[in-house]
Amino acid sequence: MKRLTVDSAKVSLAQQNSPFIELLNYGSLVIEFYQPVGVDQQQPHIRDEIYVVASGTSEFINGPSRHRVEPGEVLFVPAGRKHRFENFSEDFGTWVFFYGPEGGERP
Repeated sequence: MKRLTVDSAKVSLAQQNSPFIELLNYGSLVIEFYQPVGVDQQQPHIRDEIYVVASGTSEFINGPSRHRVEPGEVLFVPAGRKHRFENFSEDFGTWVFFYGPEGGERP
């Protein structure tokens, strides 16, 4: 199994022209590292996702709610929900875990 660390994810991300990089794909699970620059341009996703903030701080908009996030925080976003990070620090980075079927899991 591949070893995933924040440092290695940031190095891999720096080698391409994208704010995210896919690091593992296994069954329905996809693990990415995401580090937006300037403005978070992401659109709602077709699968459920979990973010684990790895570094820096940000405000997280998740549907109608907004709150500050910090390293170690776990965030859940159901499939199809509008969400984004705003006012993030330069060192902000987060793990992203996509899983389950398109359209999301049933509650």
